[in-house]
Amino acid sequence: MKRILFVEDDLSLIHGLSYALKKQGYELHIARTYLEAKTLWSKINCDLIILDVSLPDGSGYDLCQDIRKTSKVPILFLTAADEETEITMGLDIGGDDYITKPFKLAVLLSRINALLRRSENFSQPSIELNSNGIQVQMLKREVFKDGMKIQLTAGEYKLLCFFMENPNIVLSPEQILGRLWDCEENYIDNSSLTVYIRRLRAKIEDNPKTPSRIVTVRRMGYKWNILDGGEV
Repeated sequence: MKRILFVEDDLSLIHGLSYALKKQGYELHIARTYLEAKTLWSKINCDLIILDVSLPDGSGYDLCQDIRKTSKVPILFLTAADEETEITMGLDIGGDDYITKPFKLAVLLSRINALLRRSENFSQPSIELNSNGIQVQMLKREVFKDGMKIQLTAGEYKLLCFFMENPNIVLSPEQILGRLWDCEENYIDNSSLTVYIRRLRAKIEDNPKTPSRIVTVRRMGYKWNILDGGEV
């Protein structure tokens, strides 16, 4: 099921589109403010964002630029801002499509489907991850720190790849556990996750007691923290 983050403050539009999108089989997450959208974005791995420009506490343009710093997720602007300069700006800063209100539901659904298909077709799996002095050669399943090969268990390797594929994004324990299995393909629990984190830090951090790559975000989870000049 594809996840859509819908950022909109108009309740009538939210109610109408929510019904239509859920009927199409999408999992929908709704944010009515800039702050709510940033919080939700940090917690879920969505496949597409539908974004209004005018929000009560900020601009959809600013949110788009924030997201583009770390993600290529498809962004579709859905807004009453219909001036040519506004449309151009939305596309230039990283939007993938732009629909002005009022709109036809069938057209919107077609655009959403097209963006998701395009995203699937062009998102080829990475063969190398490289940031913060850590390099992962995914075809060989080899990991290097500052050019020196390090040995990771299967679980540690999966955990490292998941972090590096989501730079500067806070990942909740639930999100991590949903992607992480042990060598026997059994789900691990929160206690085991803490052990995995500690062991991985011991191998990739310069000082595991004060980690700078995998950082803890209190009451939220963990994130792969991009150091200055740390991403290639």
